[in-house]
Amino acid sequence: MRKAKISRNTKETQISAEINLDGTGKYEISTGIGFLDHMLEQLSRHSLIDLKVEAKGDLHIDYHHTTEDTGWAIGEAFAKALGDKKGIVRYGDSYIPMDETLTRVALDLSNRPYLIWKVNFSQNKVGDMDTELFKEWFQAFSQSAGATLHIENLYGENNHHIVESCYKGVARALRTAIAIDPRKKDEVPSTKGVL
Repeated sequence: MRKAKISRNTKETQISAEINLDGTGKYEISTGIGFLDHMLEQLSRHSLIDLKVEAKGDLHIDYHHTTEDTGWAIGEAFAKALGDKKGIVRYGDSYIPMDETLTRVALDLSNRPYLIWKVNFSQNKVGDMDTELFKEWFQAFSQSAGATLHIENLYGENNHHIVESCYKGVARALRTAIAIDPRKKDEVPSTKGVL
């Protein structure tokens, strides 16, 4: 079973994350940040990865630490659940339209973390959340998950749609990349023999 549970405790945040890569998209999310909860629900639902996250952070300061550390914890649980990556497809991509918005995502579960973020916002906030924090979440996730992650918003006007299309795009790309290829289910998808 490709499942994992981790706890991440610092002076700034206390986070527990449980993940089931072979789930149905069930989620229980509580970060104290409403919009982030909404995005993580989208990530779970559209990837079909079961996700349980409970975070307590220094929200009296701002949302930065909780946002970043949540990305880090989920990525760490994701990497742990993937294990040696035998049999996975490894690569995934998606185009996600949301009304006037279109976002492209491509990823490689290579264990070589890298984020390309080509997303611009016309406002500094979506709800109560600073838009600059979304890059921080994806950066933390890509680092701890060991994923090369390219996210590019091709066009859009509504900032809510832009960021939601990013999370949904990553979800759909992950759904493809973590799938088991029945033709190579006992092999690591690399000529190196390891990822």
